[in-house]
Amino acid sequence: MGCANCQQRGSTSGSGPGQRRVELEIERLRRENEQLREELRERERKLGEAEKQIADLERQLGLRDRNSTTSSKPPSSDGLAGSQRKRGSRRTKSCRKPGGQPGHPGSHRVPVPADLVDKVVEILPERCGHCQGPLPRNGGGRTGKVARHQVTELPPVRPLVTEYQCPSVSCPGCGKHTRAPLPPEVAGDFGPELTALVAYLTVVCRLPRRVVWALLEQVLGVKLSLGSVQAGWEETSGAVAGPCAELEKQLRHEPVLNSDETGYRTNGRKRWLWALVAPAFVFYKVAASRGAEVLVKLLGDVFAGILCSDRCPTYLKYHKGTLQFCWAHFKRNILGALQIAKTTDAERFCRDALSLHARLFRLWHRFRAGPAAGKTPMTRQQLILESIPIQKRFFALAQRNLDSGDNDVRNLARALFQHNEKFFAFIGHEGVEPTNNSAERALRCAVQWRKTSFGSRSADGEVAMARLLTATQTCRLQGRNPLDYLKQAVRSHRAGLPAPSLLPAKPPG
Repeated sequence: MGCANCQQRGSTSGSGPGQRRVELEIERLRRENEQLREELRERERKLGEAEKQIADLERQLGLRDRNSTTSSKPPSSDGLAGSQRKRGSRRTKSCRKPGGQPGHPGSHRVPVPADLVDKVVEILPERCGHCQGPLPRNGGGRTGKVARHQVTELPPVRPLVTEYQCPSVSCPGCGKHTRAPLPPEVAGDFGPELTALVAYLTVVCRLPRRVVWALLEQVLGVKLSLGSVQAGWEETSGAVAGPCAELEKQLRHEPVLNSDETGYRTNGRKRWLWALVAPAFVFYKVAASRGAEVLVKLLGDVFAGILCSDRCPTYLKYHKGTLQFCWAHFKRNILGALQIAKTTDAERFCRDALSLHARLFRLWHRFRAGPAAGKTPMTRQQLILESIPIQKRFFALAQRNLDSGDNDVRNLARALFQHNEKFFAFIGHEGVEPTNNSAERALRCAVQWRKTSFGSRSADGEVAMARLLTATQTCRLQGRNPLDYLKQAVRSHRAGLPAPSLLPAKPPG
């Protein structure tokens, strides 16, 4: 046995290299572990970025697939190459051939009364259809009812040219010569009917000026220049200036207005075309802005009536009174959110909102249809009472989804929660519709005209286009013939008289 000190020195010397190896191995493993952790964190970061990129790409793809039924895009933007949007009924397509079905009574052209027929041609047979014997040609032997066949044809079209001669007459007293001036209504090269027709073809029929020029020259035989077409357009615009100004003043006194706006171009510069629809007229305005200052100029600092629109912030900034938000826009937004929803909660919100929307509009259609609805007619008071549970469910649905992880659902829920009363103004106010369709229809004809004319070239062109759209669309809303009105306006303008008013006649008393 050795001493204790020797044994301690031997033990220490024997464990020294092993301990060092263990410590080095631990350090190596620690470094490898830290490196693996760093690689894992980097891969998690890249995976998160990839998932976010995939979600963004999926959202972009979903937004690209949206059409006019799932967004506020116009139907003209759907295109022919995209997926066909569903229209009307969703039933499976029938195997029947198109057209009238067997047993259908059909419809036929009603003959013109005999007193309105311009020319009668009698056709007599020369020989008997049975024995081939000759038949009398002097009108004898007629039996039975005469078979009538009418052919409607255009007469030879040629312009009616009137020459006004103004001879110089010598005065027997002073010997001076005097020539009578032309009447104001014939001062131009073209009559009021032809001038009004130029504006009608351009605005109502939406034909480009060059096409109007070709139609007048090749079909009607009127020889004129392209500048004359423009001059007729401008003269008709001046003729309806007074009635349009009268409608503009009336806007701020209307109890209900529907408003919408769309993009426009003047000589390549961005403009906005506004359409404001009252119950009895339509007013158009081209402005450089989409802001509230346009509404201030048209409706005054404060509008006392009810303003119906989409959820554009311009209307919220301007109007502090009663607003009606468009349910058609809101439904399209819900359908668009459902189309790209990635969570069960988002899909549930969209489906619940669509279900409540359907219930609300069943009530509305029943109220609007009255006895034609097949049930007991619904009064305004009944509509208010039966819609209260639906309004409460909409509010609760919005409140539950204010903090939704889906951006679209969160935005829709907040809009419905913060502006709940603005979605239901139509329930209790007469003359208010739940959608802004009247303003959208008013803009549709303007957009179609814009697509063929590519906008205007000057400020005067903007004013002329807005005036003529106002006059013609107001006539159509009131059931008046736009062409007849334009003729009367041009005649009055040339005679120095005010054009016929476009305001509806006030009831007597």
